[in-house]
Amino acid sequence: MDTQHNRDAYPSDVSDEEWAFVAPYLTRMRTDAPQRDHDLREVFNGVRWIVRTGSAWRYMP
Repeated sequence: MDTQHNRDAYPSDVSDEEWAFVAPYLTRMRTDAPQRDHDLREVFNGVRWIVRTGSAWRYMP
């Protein structure tokens, strides 16, 4: 698991292998695009957390 972030991993977090597969589909824009304020992998992990837990978006960690 990639440890670039400063938080504990959630069971729904994408593995390095899964990220290597999905990242090319999510990174079509330049990585320095001005509208990207958050790490794309963290956003993807957040979406997976919502889907896995069924929680409301307002409860996203």
